[in-house]
Amino acid sequence: MNFKKPSKKQRIYAGLFLALAGVLAWAFISAGVITRNFNRQQLVGTENRQELDVSGIILTESKAGKKYWEIYGETGNYNSDSKVALLENVTGNFYSGSGVSMSFESSKATYNEVKKQVIMYNNVHIVIKDGTQLYCDRLTWSGSDKDVIAKGNIKINRDNELIAEAQEAVISPDYAKFQIKGKTITKLYQTK
Repeated sequence: MNFKKPSKKQRIYAGLFLALAGVLAWAFISAGVITRNFNRQQLVGTENRQELDVSGIILTESKAGKKYWEIYGETGNYNSDSKVALLENVTGNFYSGSGVSMSFESSKATYNEVKKQVIMYNNVHIVIKDGTQLYCDRLTWSGSDKDVIAKGNIKINRDNELIAEAQEAVISPDYAKFQIKGKTITKLYQTK
């Protein structure tokens, strides 16, 4: 076999190629050493985080087959870190006994999974089982055994017999009674 000796030009190219490969290997290894904890530090605490954006979401709370409430939102977002669901264009019902005790609609609502609390914001309109309608800026429901709190620009209409305006209203857990607070205007009408 006859091997031909590489030319000077080929040896220079081979040397340059080996030098370039050595520099690239050194850069790659150095970058790995420098940034080895970078990704881990960014991910600490987020490995169990879940975030969900959906259209047409329904949230329901029930225990032992008894439904306490249900909320439908046109769009929604849930973050597992804060354990809060934010819903937009909301309608829903609160239940007591065997039926609907209060229905509602609102521009926005949140459900706090830790506090088991529903808060409705902006353009809140509720109808209680006796036909009473209430409009307010914010409504907070904190459990079937706690008062429902309405705040801001409250307007109440009960079959056009009672019309009231107030800054705050407290609705009993059974939705049978309510109390208005703050600067109030109340008008009572007699029906014939």
